[in-house]
Amino acid sequence: MLQIEHVGPGPVSPLAREEFVRMRDGIRLATDVYLPGAPVAPDAAPGDTVLIRLPYDKSGAYTYIPLIAEYFTARGYRVVAQDVRGKFRSEGEALLFVNEADDGYDTIDWIVNQAWSNGRVAMWGDSYYGYTQWAAVSSQHPALKAIAPRVTGTQLGEPVRAAAGARTRGVEWGITYLYPLTYFHSQDAYFWDLDPAHRPYSAQVEAVLAQLGSRSISYDQWYPRPVHLPRFPNGDPFDARPVPTLHTIGWWDNCAPLSWADVARIEQRPAWALNHFLRIESMDHESYYVDDAVEDRVEERTHEQLLAGLPRMLEPALAFFEVFVRGNGAPTDIPRVAWNLAGTPGMRASETWPPPDAAALELFAHAGGALSPEHPPAEPAHADWLHDPADPVPSSVANAFAFLLDAPDESALADRDDVIAFTTDPVAEDLDLTGPVRAEAVISSDGPVMDLFVRLLDVDEEGRAFRIARGQVHLRDATDAARVEVDLGQLGYRLRAGHRLRLHLSSSDAPEFIPQPGTGEDPWGATELTTNRQRLELGGDRPFRLTLTIASPGAWPAASTEPKGPTHV
Repeated sequence: MLQIEHVGPGPVSPLAREEFVRMRDGIRLATDVYLPGAPVAPDAAPGDTVLIRLPYDKSGAYTYIPLIAEYFTARGYRVVAQDVRGKFRSEGEALLFVNEADDGYDTIDWIVNQAWSNGRVAMWGDSYYGYTQWAAVSSQHPALKAIAPRVTGTQLGEPVRAAAGARTRGVEWGITYLYPLTYFHSQDAYFWDLDPAHRPYSAQVEAVLAQLGSRSISYDQWYPRPVHLPRFPNGDPFDARPVPTLHTIGWWDNCAPLSWADVARIEQRPAWALNHFLRIESMDHESYYVDDAVEDRVEERTHEQLLAGLPRMLEPALAFFEVFVRGNGAPTDIPRVAWNLAGTPGMRASETWPPPDAAALELFAHAGGALSPEHPPAEPAHADWLHDPADPVPSSVANAFAFLLDAPDESALADRDDVIAFTTDPVAEDLDLTGPVRAEAVISSDGPVMDLFVRLLDVDEEGRAFRIARGQVHLRDATDAARVEVDLGQLGYRLRAGHRLRLHLSSSDAPEFIPQPGTGEDPWGATELTTNRQRLELGGDRPFRLTLTIASPGAWPAASTEPKGPTHV
């Protein structure tokens, strides 16, 4: 019998009045209304409203919405917090993503018809309740005046797909198939641990579903034959009327690639770009920060710790809403790009990202383990390693959404035979990394497919290695060598004088990403395992190239190609 934790809805906050809001098809969604002054003397006069639509229980401890609502109401906002369709107290079918556009429109329409609403609505929230904001934008309700999505993306949770005819695509997250089984199995939430040593993983899922006595429609639409239901039936959000957007991304958010993909699309649409304000913070998905005190790096934060974190989380949105909802001030009062350079205090401002003074620097990997701006190796060379699916390279944290909770030292990974390491000389002075990071590699395998993971780390004087960026790519028909590009995301990071940069290259990062079985089979349903020999080209016309964006290229040390660490040549 599997151990499955069952979590039902929490009690409605005494500060709220619960309503059941009818959607266009008759389904009623549980909706908490918070008015300023409640519960003693609620102010029911017309005012601005902040809407939060989420699947994580509007009354539960995990997202502490009552505390957030109280913070907003203290500034005079009415707050509406709603369980999305099929979740916790709401009626309907628990189906990921596809109902949020119309349900968002209908909820906003209900709000503006209430006596306590003045007809102006803003939205706020993280992750899925950031996604519901983009869905509401696509519905084009005229009352939606501003949104403040954090750590999210319009393609949140979507299984990885390859472009037609492409040999490369992304690598599938483990959470892709687990999320529909936890929060979107049915009305309540169910948690259980996948055993990474027991294959096929799909069989573990079937055992869980059998024990629960019902299936998850959200899981079944994605596995084993994906059915991609339309998320935005009214049209793409970025084809809709632009809505002023405060778009918050975390440097260490595992969902940041989805956010940056949306930023790239917005930049191609002048009307949207005009209404888009970017905020980039040194945090992860669960709002742990790189500068958190040791006592605040706890999995279960106390009531006092949650309250202490609210200003950092909510004040930027309140300042944004003051301008774009209440009309107090001008758009120029909000920085076009506000960003933190990790390792330094405070926020910086620029008109663009990357900042206008940023410049590209290319580093090349050498067979001895050096990573250097010196010209690439003239002679052909390569580095080989074995990918053993029975002993994959471990993910560095248990909870990928809370990387900064542990902020682990990853230096020991370089001691593994299946991790290739390349290291720079120490920098002579502080070096600011401010923009995109990309790797270009020629890779191949004796197996049918190959995954390449690239981690960029800051190595201090004591040898501790802290991950600052990463990317991964999946290659099919891998027996034929191919040039691949690996997007490691964006960086705003100060590398301190005396520190070095290090790359870790491998073919797995499990269980955060589903490890390849080595046979070319679907890794979620595979039963047979085999070891593959992987190859990375290093010299001649096939160098490995890392391109950084830096603010002060003169700070880079003199080039060296002396051996730096383990490679397997």
